[in-house]
This record gives sequence, structure tokens and C-alpha cells, in this order.
Amino acid sequence: MKHKPITSTARTTIGDFAPAFVSYTEDVLFGDVWRREELSLRERSLVTVSALVAGEHTSQLVYHLNLAKENGLSEEELIEVMTHLAFYVGWPRAASAINVAKEVFLKEKKK
Repeated sequence: MKHKPITSTARTTIGDFAPAFVSYTEDVLFGDVWRREELSLRERSLVTVSALVAGEHTSQLVYHLNLAKENGLSEEELIEVMTHLAFYVGWPRAASAINVAKEVFLKEKKK
């Protein structure tokens, strides 16, 4: 079954600076790992957003919040995940993630 490719920002943000990294991102991570059938794309997005919030990786969160929405998660579900995670990964990490989500979601509504 042919899947719609997941568009990575690696090629446009990193480009020729780190071509092997771009290749691994596109071919291995999004081409193979994200296509394993044991989890749906929606579930993979949920896990990925949770891991990024837990690790306080807010620069990667912008891309993955948008991808999560493409993969069927609602803004309300994503905010609920961050609220829930506040009790497990720390209030400041969740607060930082919620601020990023607010910017991403409001920017999307203005388009």
C-alpha cells in the first residue's frame, strides 16, 4: 500500500549542510519508522508530541503539532495531552509546550 509521504522540514531548514541527516529523516524516520503498521500515524503523533513535551524540545514541537493535526488529532486533544503531562513531566515543561501550541494554533486560525 502506497502512503502519502510525510513532508519533513529537514530538507528546507538543513538542506545541503547535513545531507545524510536529511536523508535519514526522510528515508528512515518518516519513510520507514513512521510507516510501521503496529501504530497508526495518529498514535505515532500522540507519542511523539508527548516525548517532545517531556523532553522540553519545543523547537521540534511546532512541526509535530501540525503533523499531529494532519494525522487526526484535534487541538483540544493535544492541549489535553499537555495538561495531563504536566503532572508527570513537570509544570514548566507543559506550560512551555502549551505556549508553543497556542502560537501554532492561533497562527493557523489567522490564515
